[in-house]
Amino acid sequence: QVQLVESGGGLVQPGGSLRLSCAASGISGIIFRLYAMDWYRQAPGKQRDLVAGISSGGSTNYADSVKGRFTVSRENAKNTVYLQMNSLKPNDTAIYYCHTKGGILHYWGQGTQVTVSS
Repeated sequence: QVQLVESGGGLVQPGGSLRLSCAASGISGIIFRLYAMDWYRQAPGKQRDLVAGISSGGSTNYADSVKGRFTVSRENAKNTVYLQMNSLKPNDTAIYYCHTKGGILHYWGQGTQVTVSS
């Protein structure tokens, strides 16, 4: 059973930066590196949307709203994926979730709150 735990959220002023981490457990490092990993976010009253993803080979993709500001990366030796968020804006405020898929099964973390406010 894959378990994902996010950390690194918090309150930051507009223009600031945060780095989110997602640690995967219940899975060996050999298998983790085969998984594509994603970051989603959900603002109050809105649907959960894809923010960024990274493939097993390291290819990345981003939502248009975060391109040039956010960077997703992974450290397979630590079973961890990161989301570096720069130039944060108030509309980046949301709960950020880590996600992966194994076959037909989807795995989600519990989420970490990011609040961008002055």
